[in-house]
Amino acid sequence: MPQIMSSTKSMLKLSTDFQFETDIPTDVIDKAFQRYRRLIFLGPLPRNEPSAAVNPYQNEISAVGNLTKLFVQIDDLSANLTLNSDDSYSLSIHGQPEPVAFLHAKQTWGALRGLETFSQLIDATYDGFFINETKIVDYPRFKYRGVMLDSARHYLMLDVILQNLDAMSYNKFNVFHWHIVDDQSFPFVSLTFPELSQHGSYTPRHVYTPDDVETVIQYAYERGIRVIVEFDTPGHSGSWRSIPNFLTPCYTKNGVPNGQLGPINPILNSTYVVLEKFFREIKKRFPDQYVHLGGDEVNFSCWASNPDIQNFMTEHGFGDHYELLEQYYEHNLVSIMEKIGLRYIIWQDVVDNNVKVDPHTVVQVWKTSPSYKSELAKVTKMNLQTILSSCWYLNYIHYGRDWERFYRCDPQNFKGSQAQKDLVVGGEACLWGEYVDSTNLMERFWPRASAVAERLWSSAKVNNVDAALPRIDHHRCYQLIRRGLRAQPINGYSFCQAEYTVVKNSRDYDEL
Repeated sequence: MPQIMSSTKSMLKLSTDFQFETDIPTDVIDKAFQRYRRLIFLGPLPRNEPSAAVNPYQNEISAVGNLTKLFVQIDDLSANLTLNSDDSYSLSIHGQPEPVAFLHAKQTWGALRGLETFSQLIDATYDGFFINETKIVDYPRFKYRGVMLDSARHYLMLDVILQNLDAMSYNKFNVFHWHIVDDQSFPFVSLTFPELSQHGSYTPRHVYTPDDVETVIQYAYERGIRVIVEFDTPGHSGSWRSIPNFLTPCYTKNGVPNGQLGPINPILNSTYVVLEKFFREIKKRFPDQYVHLGGDEVNFSCWASNPDIQNFMTEHGFGDHYELLEQYYEHNLVSIMEKIGLRYIIWQDVVDNNVKVDPHTVVQVWKTSPSYKSELAKVTKMNLQTILSSCWYLNYIHYGRDWERFYRCDPQNFKGSQAQKDLVVGGEACLWGEYVDSTNLMERFWPRASAVAERLWSSAKVNNVDAALPRIDHHRCYQLIRRGLRAQPINGYSFCQAEYTVVKNSRDYDEL
């Protein structure tokens, strides 16, 4: 829902030669114009069916004029896509004294959000494409509106990742958090350490080549979406096993190697040489100023079994407090990030273990026990920016309208000062991949993630589940299914006019 919106019952009909115009065209805006012209003028609904699933008795539309163009004005075309990008816009559509539509944005990214809103206002019927006279002033409540996909537990096909980026843009998400590797596989093809994917991927085909990665980054950029890649360490690192002496050898109780490897070995200088080389490559290949360093769920049992690590612990006065060893590792890793000029996001575990982090660090809160609300209060009291995921793990599925749980979650609903709440920069819908792959990702995620999107964009006062239901149901039909994306029902009963004409059709992607 826009922040401020007013409309009349008067409608304009889009002319068959409708165009988008701007005074200073750019590649991103030109491609957006092409994309939205195609999306707006998708095939009309059949004449013998109602024009809207929510209103089967809608009367024939009478237009007060023909709209021939939308003019787009952007103040700053050079603004980079960052955490602090400006997504605000204003949109005015009126019929008097003559039909005019005007979109104004401070930056390119706001113009993209405004184009999406304009496309969603259009009613497609067999008799044409119509839009109400409307005035909108809009901006997001939170500047970080993320989606996380896991391509390590199950490999995700490139075209599915691109489909998901399309869906994200239709829902005004602006960050793709790519959990690209984990214990199970290493599909990322590193140019510095090619052996990682050669020995860590499921097969030589289940990889993301440099061209694939660049395709994702460019496709996302053209939709105003940042790509933040995650390389989770020191745990969740089993697929790094091809680098000699990088992972910790585990031992039996009798002090004999058991053939297993644990987390990254934190006591060797060579470990940090590898990490610095690797993340220097990441900085070159991923343009965002942030990288996700993970840091969650480190199993200390292997470290505790290793005699070299035991000796190291003694020498450094760590005793048997292995969280201090994790702190030692994270301190070294953070120092590397600062050295090479990368800012970072971490899972909450790192600050829970008292690691000193850079003031620019963004902490991702994901645990539900203890309460995520108390964690938000704790982290923001440390004056650190925070994003919330705890209540938005969409891989957990329940029978019925489980999206309502996601909709009721508010990232600023915790005890703290207004200054603390202002440090919550947004949230993220996560889809972990243990039971998700390319065959079921889209319908598992959408439109359940649309509930998250609305809470992250709209005013805190827009929080009524019953009022949201028809909006999300309509959005599912007209902005997802009609545009060729598979999205599951969110209500116990309903229908979508687009499903018989669109769902079975293959999708064509814009050329990059």
